[in-house]
Amino acid sequence: MTDFATRAEAATAAMREVFPATPLARNDYLSDRFGADVWLKREDLTPVRSYKLRGAFNAMRKLAGGRVACASAGNHAQGVAWMCRHLGVDGVIFMPVTTPGQKIDKTRLFGGDRVEVRLTGDFFDATLAAAQAFCAESGAHFLSPFDDDDVIEGQGSVAVEILQQMETLPDLIVVPVGGGGLSAGMLAYFRACGKVPDIRYVEPSGGASLTAALARGEPVTLDSLDNFVDGAAVARIGARTFDILRQVPPQHVLRVPENRICITIQELLNTEGIVLEPAGALSIDALRDLGPEIEGRRVVCVATGGNFDFERLPDVKERAMRYAGLKKYYVIRMPQRPGALRDFLDLLGPDDNIARFEYLKKSARNFGSVLIGIESSAPQAFARLEARMEESGLPARDLTADPLVSELVV
Repeated sequence: MTDFATRAEAATAAMREVFPATPLARNDYLSDRFGADVWLKREDLTPVRSYKLRGAFNAMRKLAGGRVACASAGNHAQGVAWMCRHLGVDGVIFMPVTTPGQKIDKTRLFGGDRVEVRLTGDFFDATLAAAQAFCAESGAHFLSPFDDDDVIEGQGSVAVEILQQMETLPDLIVVPVGGGGLSAGMLAYFRACGKVPDIRYVEPSGGASLTAALARGEPVTLDSLDNFVDGAAVARIGARTFDILRQVPPQHVLRVPENRICITIQELLNTEGIVLEPAGALSIDALRDLGPEIEGRRVVCVATGGNFDFERLPDVKERAMRYAGLKKYYVIRMPQRPGALRDFLDLLGPDDNIARFEYLKKSARNFGSVLIGIESSAPQAFARLEARMEESGLPARDLTADPLVSELVV
């Protein structure tokens, strides 16, 4: 056993004075669905509802004193704030001006009078620059959300607990990847103690920074980033974390579509009563892609967080329906004559429901454009509807898969 394993185990033991180990429990619903023995490591059940508390604790307990500062719009901010109050450390937390009020309020609640929240910049890059400038001027310790040796060591406590909670090593562990702190910490611990299970790493399709780094052989900055999975959407994986992950086989890194994650969020909420944020559902959603590979095997999925803002629920439902093929948007050229709308309504099937309708009447034209959103009970219903529209001379353009147009009109 190497020094990293010893330190990670010491960090885990120290955490027990602050918060209990998170549950590792078999999930019957997922096990039956995928024909596997599926267990969930419930990091959504820490005091701040994410694993970020671990790295913040380990890094901050080693400080000789003074203030800490960080830049975050989510779980890292809350983990640092909670630890500031618990350890009696003063902290300054920089958050973008655009951060939802719910997250700002929770950060202030966790930190109490030990934390000052500063809202700076519309985008995270500006917020990060402000935090780093503050540290350079004041001498405060900047606490990275992932690219820090002590943070990586603290996140490795998830792996320590899994081995403590299971009688035998699981056949497969599925872990999300953002900046790489959690995945690097877990892999480093397994290597250090000589017990390395099969591991799959999961990234959101719009933020696949590990995939890009493995292809280049070094961290690279993504040209574009989809921020929907905000807890794991990182444009550039950490340098320290990639040093640990650089030997990961590229075929062991899965990329899952953001909209499909929404289906998983809904299913877990409706069937299990488990509330997960998009990043927290990443590893569970990846089970869909693993398929026969996991049949009959013991699989541990790390559910990394449950800080879900329910104001996002309509967006989650919308994305889930579109990915499942149960909702589509069309632009239709409709003749400007009495009864034209009635004729169109007659084309709808018994399970078709109009969810959106905008009719822009142009008095100087013979035809007007209609934006229409339709929900149905099965994807096949849309093929039948499109065939009926074509036969009736109502040309329709499907906007559902057009990301630019969809963003503007949906």
